[in-house]
Amino acid sequence: MLENFFSVEVLREFGWALELVAIVTVTLIGRFIAMRFLKVVERHFEKTDNAWDDALFDAARVPLNWFILIMGLLWAIEISDGYIDTELFSAQNIDIIRQLTFIILIALFAVRFVSRAEQRLLESQQEQADAAGTTLDPTTIQALAKLLRLSSVISATLIAMPTLGIEITALLAFGGVGGIAVGFAAKDLLANFFGGLMIYLDRPFALGDWIRSPDREIEGTVEAIGWRLTVVRTFDKRPLYIPNSVFNTLSLENPSRMSNRRIKETIGLRYQDSDKMEAVVRDVKAMLNEHKEIDQKQTLIVNFLSYGSSSLDFFIYTFTKTTNWIHFHEIKQDVLLKIVDIVHSHGADFAFPTTTLDGIDGLLKKNAIREEP
Repeated sequence: MLENFFSVEVLREFGWALELVAIVTVTLIGRFIAMRFLKVVERHFEKTDNAWDDALFDAARVPLNWFILIMGLLWAIEISDGYIDTELFSAQNIDIIRQLTFIILIALFAVRFVSRAEQRLLESQQEQADAAGTTLDPTTIQALAKLLRLSSVISATLIAMPTLGIEITALLAFGGVGGIAVGFAAKDLLANFFGGLMIYLDRPFALGDWIRSPDREIEGTVEAIGWRLTVVRTFDKRPLYIPNSVFNTLSLENPSRMSNRRIKETIGLRYQDSDKMEAVVRDVKAMLNEHKEIDQKQTLIVNFLSYGSSSLDFFIYTFTKTTNWIHFHEIKQDVLLKIVDIVHSHGADFAFPTTTLDGIDGLLKKNAIREEP
């Protein structure tokens, strides 16, 4: 019985179990040490202002964790190959899995690194923009991040294909033949893709910009710029999804990039105040020249305009320094109220539509003239 207990088969199975336990233990200890080391180093680099090192260690955590676990598993499978007779655990298959694992984890690291770097750069630039009192344009950063992530995935796919026995030359030949059919089937998708590319290159607008189209009923704030769609939030808070190809043929206004806002108003005085028109125009122009919110570098006009049907009209044409919509209306209100005070200070008043009716004497005179031979 003792001989059966210490038989070759029993010792062999017992040795296999010990080897598996040892491999699992070494793998878990190695994973623990690697994660602990990475965490300590990452905590040290968090104290610096450099965003790249934070992104590097944060991106490496998950791929390194999976790399250690998968390598340990493959190591255990290689050990088991001597005890289990199966083609699944052949050296060739294990080598293919090891290569694919390495390629996929490198691609995962690259994608995570780009995403983390994008996030930290946006946060860093937002802090700088808040400190300087300026606005952040994240469009370029997001476009480069999307392009780098896409390049990482495509590169990993092309590298992995020969490992799986797929020849790239055959694939390219098939793509040349089938690309025409795919191009016709996906022409709208491609048009949207290149439309998004043109938005990133030409930059007619950025995230947060207020855009408006005189050609179509499009007006709102840009919320997202994708490769296929651009999301615009209208002023009644509804999301508007616009295919990027539309912007290739669309006339677009970007009021967010205006340098000034314009005040253009026509004001009518009564005809009986014609002798006061010159003084009113002179004082209104002086008021605008002294107003601290009016940009004196821009065109400023205050002139008598025309003889209206019920009024003598003069107009003001000037620009404010601010482009903020709310502050602009506060300035415009202040200017218009000061014009009211100027007009009243000269004893004049504003005109409104009037109709003059002849009295009875006037009608009798008209009839007498008509009855004369």
